[in-house]
Amino acid sequence: MLAVTADDHSSTGPVAVLANPTAGRGRHRGLLPALLERLATAGRPVELLTAGTPAEAEAACHAAVACGAGALIAVGGDGTVHRALQAVAGTAVPFGPVPAGTGNDFAADSGFPADPLGAVEVIAAALREGRTRPVDLARMTGTDGGDRWYGAVLAAGFDAIVNERANRMRWPRGPRRYDLAILIELARLRPRRYTLRLDGEVHELDAVLVAVGNGASYGGGMRICPDADPTDGLLDVVVGGRFDRRTLMRVKPRIYQGTHVTHPLVRSYRARTVELAAEGITTYADGERSLDLPVRITAVPGAVRLLR
Repeated sequence: MLAVTADDHSSTGPVAVLANPTAGRGRHRGLLPALLERLATAGRPVELLTAGTPAEAEAACHAAVACGAGALIAVGGDGTVHRALQAVAGTAVPFGPVPAGTGNDFAADSGFPADPLGAVEVIAAALREGRTRPVDLARMTGTDGGDRWYGAVLAAGFDAIVNERANRMRWPRGPRRYDLAILIELARLRPRRYTLRLDGEVHELDAVLVAVGNGASYGGGMRICPDADPTDGLLDVVVGGRFDRRTLMRVKPRIYQGTHVTHPLVRSYRARTVELAAEGITTYADGERSLDLPVRITAVPGAVRLLR
C-alpha cells in the first residue's frame, strides 16, 4: 500500500473533529481536550463538530466536508467512525479514526495505535507531512437504490439478529440487555436460507452466521473474516452453516483468533461484488443498524484516505 503525498491533497481547510463523549461508556471523555491540543500541533485550525444524536453527527460530518474541511477526525468507536465515513467516502478529504470506543475494529485493522493519544500523534504527523494512505471501503446498495458505506464488517446472521433483538428491548439496560438477547435468540436458533451471488456466481445455502468483511474484525476484536485485507479490492465472505446451539457456542469463542474458519461447517469466499438475500434480516455494518436484506455490496478500492 503506497502513501499518498501532499501533492495529492493540498487542502488547507480546518480539521473537523466528530467526538462521541459516550463512546466506550465514557471512559475516554476527559481526554478530548488533550486530543484536540495534539491535533492543533499540525498547524491547522481544529473545529469540534456539535451533534446530539447519531443522525445529527452524520449530518454534521456531511456539512463539514461540503464546507471545505481539510480533514475529518472521528473520536469514538466503530459507530462514530461509521457515521464519519458516510461523509468522506469517495472524496479526497483525509480521515483519521481515534479509537475511543468499546469496539475499535476499523482503527485497529487499519494499523492505528490502540491508545487514543498514540493514534492522534500518528494523525497529527500525517497532517503535518501531508501524507495519506488509500484504504478500501464497502459500499452497500439497498432495494431503494440508496447507498451506505462501511469500513469493517457487515453482519447478516445470528449476530445481526441478536443486535436487532437487543435494540427492541427496553429492559435491562447496559450490557445485560445484549446478554439476554443472546439467550433469547439462542433458544430460537435455526438456519436460514440465503442466496449469495458472488461476482455473478449464485450459491444457495442454509446458514446461521453470515459476514461480509472489508476488514477482519467486528464486535471489538472478533476476527470473523480473519483473512480480509482492506487494501486488496476484495470482500471476504464467511458463512457458518447449519450450526445447532451447542456447536455454535463451542465455535463462537474461536472467532477471536479467527480459527473458526477451519470448522467443517464454515465456508469462506472472496469477491468484488456480493449480493446477499434472505427473509427477515436487518444487517448491521460497523456495529450500526443498516439495510434490510437484500443488499448489494461492492468493494471500492481506495475509497478513503487515511491519515497515517
